[in-house]
Amino acid sequence: MATIDPRTEIKEFLRSRRARIAPERAGLAAYGGNRRVTGLRREEVALLAGVSVDYYVRMERGSLTGASDGVLDALASALQLDEAERAHLYHLARQSGAPGGPRHRRPTATAATVRPALQQVLDALTDAPACIHNNCYDVLAMNQLARALYSPLLADTRRPANTARFVYLNPEAAKKFFVDYDHIARDAAAKLRMESGRNPHDEDLTALIDELTESSELFRQRWASRDVRLQWSGRKRVHHPVVGRLDLDVESMQLPSDPGLHLNVYTAPTGTPTADGLTLLASWAADRENPAARSRQ
Repeated sequence: MATIDPRTEIKEFLRSRRARIAPERAGLAAYGGNRRVTGLRREEVALLAGVSVDYYVRMERGSLTGASDGVLDALASALQLDEAERAHLYHLARQSGAPGGPRHRRPTATAATVRPALQQVLDALTDAPACIHNNCYDVLAMNQLARALYSPLLADTRRPANTARFVYLNPEAAKKFFVDYDHIARDAAAKLRMESGRNPHDEDLTALIDELTESSELFRQRWASRDVRLQWSGRKRVHHPVVGRLDLDVESMQLPSDPGLHLNVYTAPTGTPTADGLTLLASWAADRENPAARSRQ
């Protein structure tokens, strides 16, 4: 199992963000027709961030140790980082190996189970699919509707079910299920990259990334982009094998009492085809999970 090296992550992340910004986009004049680098030069980033060239070169070589919040903010602005990228930069800075920093602490273990009370919460949600996953995107608990919704994911008997593994290692089934498969695949890799910056010593996370890297060319391409992503709400479009197309609104919530766990709830506006589809899905789920009751009807 390979170890995620924070210094390498810092170096490659800063280089990749610098390479995507043309001088004109940064408000700089582009002198001459032959630039040897794609995007900004190191000197230009240093100018925009208000630091010395030597200091920026040291940061891009993988050392953010001692960088103040002001310097990190200036660097993020110079590289035009979005919210997720800024958070990732701060995660990498915290993991850069300063004395007494995270490198010297015990790695945080990925949550592998949920408390019974959380399963009770899920089961109390009878009109909307809901599930709980950890930072590795292991699906640890689901209500009846979520089990029905994600029946293609659960067809793989490996437990816990994992959405990233489904997307990249079972692409034929995943493409049939996810209407926006390319978008889902990009986000899955970007979210794992985000988590690797937050906790690079998580052995379960590292093992998952190693598995996907070894087995999926598409994941290797997505991982190499160094993109990161935060997502707390959005739209997920799926084609369910029984009820057909569902365009679901998704809300993702962290569980403060259970660090590393997230609750996802899927809904649809009343009166829409997707709301009708969820009603049909609920009926199918009840029949599937309680065949004895069906036979008495």
